[in-house]
Amino acid sequence: MSLLKLGIPKGSLEDATVDLFLRAGWRIRRSSRNYFPTVDDPELRLSLVRAQEMSRYVADGVLDAGLTGKDWILENDSDVAEVCDLVYSKASTNPARWVLVVPNNSPVQRPEDLHGKVVATELVNFTRRYFAERGIEVAVEFSWGATEAKVVEGLCDAIVEVTETGSTIRAHGLRIVETLLVTNTQLIANHGAWADPARRRKIEQVAQLLQAALRADGMVGLKMNVPGERMEDVIDLLPSLQAPTVAHLFRTDWLSVEAVVEERVVRDLVPKLLAAGATGIIEYPLNKIL
Repeated sequence: MSLLKLGIPKGSLEDATVDLFLRAGWRIRRSSRNYFPTVDDPELRLSLVRAQEMSRYVADGVLDAGLTGKDWILENDSDVAEVCDLVYSKASTNPARWVLVVPNNSPVQRPEDLHGKVVATELVNFTRRYFAERGIEVAVEFSWGATEAKVVEGLCDAIVEVTETGSTIRAHGLRIVETLLVTNTQLIANHGAWADPARRRKIEQVAQLLQAALRADGMVGLKMNVPGERMEDVIDLLPSLQAPTVAHLFRTDWLSVEAVVEERVVRDLVPKLLAAGATGIIEYPLNKIL
């Protein structure tokens, strides 16, 4: 049996990742006393690793695969196989963005205006490359955290910070000059594991089921009975992913109809379905859509 060493991001995405794996079919149990969660799959060995370091450990072969942000892959310039995107977040459906930020009263209107100035960020290497590629000379300093406070207090001229909604930035009296990078979580693998048939099979299984769990986010199944003469009226109302499933009920002219729809439309859709002749409507949750 081949064992796949898989990294789970520790920190802000940890709970969301464990929940995603649960919906995909893996039950992960963590302990506050160690960095090696258990999982109900003998082919997996899990490690909790900070997202900032994940791509280095994967590239170096310490881990076969792991989940981390596109931003940290670029920051570490890691040579890894990018298996698939996994767009999920701990708090928001908005994509995470690394943005160039200045105080509201700053004269800076574009990145070029920062020539000769100081920029603070946790994403140092990427930020240096961004400005260097545009021929803009800036001093980029590493920030351990509370980066917004540094530019508010005048310790730097601008910051590069990650945001989803921009609300925290605005709350500090700051404004966004430009988006430098849109990032999301990715499943990555080292090239050795990706070239090994057994480990690649396992990585692809994990990717397939995690993506299926994400596709099921916000979706539900609807099942109902419909008299044959009202079928077209009901079908016209269903915003199904594909054509709904229809089957005849035994020895009747009634039909059973099943469809996958967005959960947010159900409250308005069900009364319309009832008025169109549907009965016995059942709504059920979905874990995965393959």
